Amino acid sequence: MVQRTLADNYSDLGVVMDVIDSSRQELVIEAGSSPRQYAGEVWKYKSLMFILSWRDIKVRFKQTVIGTAWALLRPLLTLIILTVVFSKIARLPSEGDAPYVLLVLSGLLPWQFFAAGLSDAANSVTDNEKIVSKIYFPRLVIPLSALAVCLVDFSISLLILVCIFAFYQYIPDWHLLALPIVLIFAILVVLGPGLMLAALNVKYRDFRYVVPFIVQMGIYVSPVAYSTSLIPEAWRTLYYLNPMAGLIDSFRWVVLGSDFVPWWPGVGLSLSVSLVLLAAGVLYFRATERSFADNI
Repeated sequence: MVQRTLADNYSDLGVVMDVIDSSRQELVIEAGSSPRQYAGEVWKYKSLMFILSWRDIKVRFKQTVIGTAWALLRPLLTLIILTVVFSKIARLPSEGDAPYVLLVLSGLLPWQFFAAGLSDAANSVTDNEKIVSKIYFPRLVIPLSALAVCLVDFSISLLILVCIFAFYQYIPDWHLLALPIVLIFAILVVLGPGLMLAALNVKYRDFRYVVPFIVQMGIYVSPVAYSTSLIPEAWRTLYYLNPMAGLIDSFRWVVLGSDFVPWWPGVGLSLSVSLVLLAAGVLYFRATERSFADNI
């Protein structure tokens, strides 16, 4: 009789637990499902992006001896080395009447923006693991804030371009007005691979070592210290599958003006590849960002 009563009690308890389990609701907070909603949420958190960018800028130059001058010294020293090696030793030609140092600088500045943007974006989510694991916001804000810091460095680096213009008394033409469009092109080139690597780096930390290798090898397969006019016509289409080829050509057209004429079909091909990589990067980032807090 006692055993039956205990069994009945356990049975009743099971019914109660079933009721409790059925009444539980799981609350899932995620970004808007449609691209328009997602973009709206990213815009809603724009102030957070500015805060993260300003924090990274202060951290980068805090307790440094020469401060923001590092943004000038890094491209300047690289410019000197590349100019000496490829102009004096390899004796590669320039374009038109433009000094060779301008040819190199017009390839180096967009390349360093790409290299810094790719590295910072790839590590941005893991570097902000504390806020990712504690509060909700569209995770896309973090790589965008990293790119904003790189844009600040790029703007400072443009002072070198101005100084070399003045030293060689080289006067740019109206092509310089297209600089904002080329900057948008540069952001598109960096953002797609940066988002994909940022998402992959959360789950597979091996990509922390892959990115420096990509940057190290990429400078040799991109026309940083030489002109794309040296590429044989039979290989040009394949060469411009590298988005940096079209970006550097566009920037050289802006800087060198009529002294440099890019192969516009190749530039269009590079832009198309950049847009495909951007779409793939955004889709993969959005598909995996809900698990960032668990995997980080």
